[in-house]
Amino acid sequence: MEKLNKNGFLNAFGILVYVVLVATLMQNGDRLFGQADNFVSPIAFLLLFSLSATIVGGLMLGKPLMLYFDGKKKEAVSLFLATSGWLAGFTILAFFVIFLIK
Repeated sequence: MEKLNKNGFLNAFGILVYVVLVATLMQNGDRLFGQADNFVSPIAFLLLFSLSATIVGGLMLGKPLMLYFDGKKKEAVSLFLATSGWLAGFTILAFFVIFLIK
């Protein structure tokens, strides 16, 4: 159980790091790429959105699905819940920081 909790933390932390990187990219997009009002911008955004869904989905569901299909259903659910719990904790922490900054 300890290992599943640690893996859940690592998965959620990986999602956190990825979200921070994407948010930083999006917040500084004008400085990095200039003002872009062309047909490529929405394409790039949708590609980034699709990539994000793939990466986050892999971190959130990859190992639990492998465990589930290997017949380790209890471990799969435990890992999914651990990852979800850590992710919820990071989300609450982010809103708490926003509240403190405000």
